[in-house]
Amino acid sequence: MSLETIRVAADADGIATVTLDRPDKHHAMNARMIAELTEAAASLAADATVRAVVLAASGPSFCAGGDLEWMRAQQAADRAGKIAEAGRLSAMLAALDAMPKPLIARVQGNVYGGGLGLVAVSDLAVGVGGIKFALTETRLGLIPATIGPFVVRRMGAGMARQVFFSGISFGPDLALRSGLLHEVCAPDALDARVRRLTEAVLKTAPGAVAAAKALCLGLGGDPATDIRISIEALADRWESDEAQERIRAFLG
Repeated sequence: MSLETIRVAADADGIATVTLDRPDKHHAMNARMIAELTEAAASLAADATVRAVVLAASGPSFCAGGDLEWMRAQQAADRAGKIAEAGRLSAMLAALDAMPKPLIARVQGNVYGGGLGLVAVSDLAVGVGGIKFALTETRLGLIPATIGPFVVRRMGAGMARQVFFSGISFGPDLALRSGLLHEVCAPDALDARVRRLTEAVLKTAPGAVAAAKALCLGLGGDPATDIRISIEALADRWESDEAQERIRAFLG
């Protein structure tokens, strides 16, 4: 698929950057962007040379949520069509969420609606002071349902209730306290903060990072099952060639 709404590039160290590229629409998501992000997530997940992915946006906004024409098309669709389109958005977020390498959101501008889903599925998110977040779906008689599982998991149910219902915008302080953002900085420090995170990733073992992320995604059920899963996952890593080589080097 030729890219029209995003740009994808990787540097020599294996740090890939996916840039939302509809600045005239404030990077509002439409069917094309959803498809391109889904494909990019699959491609980057399968690329062994990619160590981490930075999710960025061009221009002053990060993501304005859903594109108006995309919303009009959903309004005109029948129930099955509405469910299918919501499924495509959910599948895109799930693909980004499950990538076996760190996803770092570089949040330089305002985030609305579905854009919060993109931040929520990022493993780390660095935002600048002064930006705004909002879920305004209830003003239209809708709810932030498709992104809901990802946002509630990230923010927690208590925090999510504060922002799901009111439609009121909130700033980096609440985003930081809720876990939606990992770090807040001045605009001129954003790239340095993101680079510090990617440099930390490059010091880790890629297989271990993938396994650790899978463990985070797999826990949260029955406590006894979680304990069994975590113990077996550790045993798997002890037995991996990657761990054996790194441990030998460390002990030597």
